[in-house]
Amino acid sequence: MSLTTPPKAAKKPHSVTHHGITVTDDYAWLRDPGYPEVKDAEVLAHLAAENAWFESRMDGQQGRIDALFKEMRARIKEADKSVPQKDGDFLYWIEFEEGAEYKKWWRKPIAGGPDELILDEVALAEGKNYFRLGAIAVSNDGKLLAWSVDDNGSERFTARVKVIATGEVLPDEIPGTLSSLIWVAQDKGLVYSLANEQWRTDNARLHWLGQPLSSDVELYHEDDEGFRVGCSLSANEQWLIIGTSDHETSEVRLVPAADPLAAPLLVKPRQPGVEYDADLHGDTLFIHANDTHENFRLATAPLSDPGNWTTLIEGTDEFYLTGFDLFRDFYVTEGRVRGLDRIEVRYYDDPARVESIVFPEASFSAGLGDNPEWAVTTLRLSYESMVSPASVLDYDVAAQTLTTLKVQEIPSGYNAALYATERLEIAARDGTRVPVSVVYRKDRKPGGPLHLYGYGAYGISIDPGFSTTRLSLVDRGFAYAIAHIRGGDDLGRAWYKAGKLERRTNTFNDFVDVAKGLIERGFTQAGKISISGGSAGGELMGVVANMDPGLWGAIAAHVPFVDVLNTMLDASLPLTPGEFPEWGNPIEDKAAFDLIRSYSPYDQVKAQDYPPILATAGLNDPRVTYWEPAKWIARLRATKTDANIMLFKTNMGAGHGGKSGRFESLREDAEEFAFFLWQLGMVEK
Repeated sequence: MSLTTPPKAAKKPHSVTHHGITVTDDYAWLRDPGYPEVKDAEVLAHLAAENAWFESRMDGQQGRIDALFKEMRARIKEADKSVPQKDGDFLYWIEFEEGAEYKKWWRKPIAGGPDELILDEVALAEGKNYFRLGAIAVSNDGKLLAWSVDDNGSERFTARVKVIATGEVLPDEIPGTLSSLIWVAQDKGLVYSLANEQWRTDNARLHWLGQPLSSDVELYHEDDEGFRVGCSLSANEQWLIIGTSDHETSEVRLVPAADPLAAPLLVKPRQPGVEYDADLHGDTLFIHANDTHENFRLATAPLSDPGNWTTLIEGTDEFYLTGFDLFRDFYVTEGRVRGLDRIEVRYYDDPARVESIVFPEASFSAGLGDNPEWAVTTLRLSYESMVSPASVLDYDVAAQTLTTLKVQEIPSGYNAALYATERLEIAARDGTRVPVSVVYRKDRKPGGPLHLYGYGAYGISIDPGFSTTRLSLVDRGFAYAIAHIRGGDDLGRAWYKAGKLERRTNTFNDFVDVAKGLIERGFTQAGKISISGGSAGGELMGVVANMDPGLWGAIAAHVPFVDVLNTMLDASLPLTPGEFPEWGNPIEDKAAFDLIRSYSPYDQVKAQDYPPILATAGLNDPRVTYWEPAKWIARLRATKTDANIMLFKTNMGAGHGGKSGRFESLREDAEEFAFFLWQLGMVEK
């Protein structure tokens, strides 16, 4: 076909009827009937044509892409290493070599001796188009290493084990894992979870080292197809914690790590709408739960009576308790107040003693880093803001002092004094004040271009952190804003609930109203706003493109969840049953069907002008299937009334996260930014 015109997907009438309503879908054929294998010749030909169209249209931007990629890469310290952290008899760290896409994992004996390379991702990734390390775990005696790898983006990992001292890879091989790897029973066993045919982890399994997989034991099986199983070790490493949950209900069981075949101890039976997680200090359980307040409380219970919870820290409207970590002599709570991170040290013997860790900026992102040991006197922390590069800190608990161990280096140079950041509140149409984090150069002219990012789902907050990549827009006169919209939990659990299920449209309205508020405040103008979001944030992009297309100068929707209604009507898809608490169940509930249909981007495409759109997909993506953006772009092209460009790129050997490797992924960022600059008419100086 000629590359002077975009691909035109064939229309093949297809319809389904639910609740007496018939939904038509002319592009349903783009879903390969053999999925997760995609071999249909017509489907592959269409994806290839879309990729060829993408390449031909972006070819004229190649100089800009190369320049952006070069400056993005120049901000990354190529030969870099993490701050070593003590765990038992060793110091552990990771290291990137000059030019390497992947890292190497090292350790050094505390007592002295040579550095030991325990895992070489560079060697493992050699010759592969895609590589992702899943889990990595050193045995308790320090002699063995277990790790897992995905080499096609399908998120089905193969686990292996090796002897660290000799490098010998043992015969043990566990394909199809989707989990952590946990050493138990004096390092004789590994606990893991398999992804079933629907890519759901409904199990916790025990593999005995040196034994065939057929002898592996299922420690727990989850019968509710909406729930997922995950395992961890308690902070004191004495207990295996088996958790199962969906998006609003959870349940925890405890098993002695030394005796994983012992009968599990159920902490408390699941109750609809109650989420909890647990850990142990001695014979006392600590439970983080939302049973008495949506912002969670911290409770305790005797191990002998694990369901008898006594409140230690009350849940409040002001403080959103996001989690806790136990150590031998103290424990730490993490949370947010008015959307800003708070870390507090607390004491077992004095509940009234609370020490907040104080940080220097008014808006920032901070949290506990890697703290693997039980008996510690200092805490490893992470810290950054929209103008402050990522830092690694140690907090001396007794002295209550912070020591900076490392600040992210930017080899090409960075002067924080050139930039300003603000935390705004913009009123949405219902009067709710939505926080917005903005960064820009101090010499930026008002009314210029602005990039607005949003997500707004699953109670995931978008922190006001630092990004070297973002500087490529900011240094070209953009302001960069993050809309902390409802659907995330930025302001607490109520903020999350206000953007899910029957209140889902608040998320979309918030994003549009933030954009309008930024225009009113003189930051930018309609048509000069580029926007981006991925996955559920890609759904957001599709909805606001339908709602207010004139606001946006360009849109990037990455692996976008845009075919919401059809996906939620198909319980055979990997994520659908577990997603009902988030979006609603349109199969059984007509009200949910009507609501989802009213905003589903694919279903609401209409004959109107649309801004330029760049959409991406991963052929092996199990989270948002490739056909969602493929169908969306096809329908947009066939329906819209403008001449603006629509581009769709499928990574044929990757999944939900796009290309792997620290530099290869940057090239995709460079393509996205070049698309924005091109479509907003930005001229390079």
